[in-house]
Amino acid sequence: MKQLLIYNPTSLADASSYLSKNSNAAAFAGGTDLYQMLKQNCLANLPTTLVNLKAIPNLDYITPASGMLKIGPLTKISEIANNATVQGSYRALAMAAAATASPNLRTMATIAGNIAQDVWCWYYRQTDNAYNCIRKGGAICYAVAGDNRFYHSIFGGPKGCNAIHPSDTAIALSALNASVVTTKQTLTMDNFFADMAPGNNLATGELIQEIDIPTPASGSNSAFVKFAIRNSIDFALVSAAAWYTPATGAVTSAKIYLGGVYQTPYHATAAETSITGQTISATTALAAGKAAIANAVPMTGNSYKKQLSAVAIQRALTT
Repeated sequence: MKQLLIYNPTSLADASSYLSKNSNAAAFAGGTDLYQMLKQNCLANLPTTLVNLKAIPNLDYITPASGMLKIGPLTKISEIANNATVQGSYRALAMAAAATASPNLRTMATIAGNIAQDVWCWYYRQTDNAYNCIRKGGAICYAVAGDNRFYHSIFGGPKGCNAIHPSDTAIALSALNASVVTTKQTLTMDNFFADMAPGNNLATGELIQEIDIPTPASGSNSAFVKFAIRNSIDFALVSAAAWYTPATGAVTSAKIYLGGVYQTPYHATAAETSITGQTISATTALAAGKAAIANAVPMTGNSYKKQLSAVAIQRALTT
């Protein structure tokens, strides 16, 4: 691995300013994604300076305030999974955090890093930048004619890239109507994500300052379900997060998202429409799941994700 310089900022404003002025610098906290990219040397322009966000105090917290749950950007995934407040009113997020990576990685990885991580397509991440894929400015998505069994879209590839966003917590946060507060603006989860590299709409030097989740309506329910090759340690083949109210009786409002199937958390609006006005049951929940994948266009090796998606939504709604 190449030698790296470390810059220790005194505040988010300081970190943001430094990143804006130094194109060869990158922010890091847990480092679980960035270190992997550096080790594999998978991009042409990897950073030579790391801006150490851990040097900034008071960025790790989970605080209920004014009808909102506020989560600091450096809060560890394990802390979110084990927090009693999250496990209660924000259950989908606790379940997603508990399903993320391995126990050791959850004690290192941060919530901001998890939702802002880059894609894990093996052509994009190939050691020593072996494939100049379309996401890197090339002309080809190698997954189209190559191996697209696991980490590629079943809803098409905007701008030619078919890689999927890997974050588990992003799926749950989307279903819970969370917002990302940055050093420049506040974005809904839908507006935070972008179709192409780096996978989000953060500008150069813009950093995540906080994640805000509105307190769910009383009597509502939420859950997260994940299918992976090796339980939590692997990225999702398919995941689903659902929130709906009320928990019993006819549903009046719902938010449902799929993971592992698209470049961003996939908003399953057809599933929401299907379940609204219905009482949750195995039958109505599966119908919602099937509605979600009605317009799917799987690649050559991942058509199984259609069935997994329908079942994931069914289980998220009935858990």
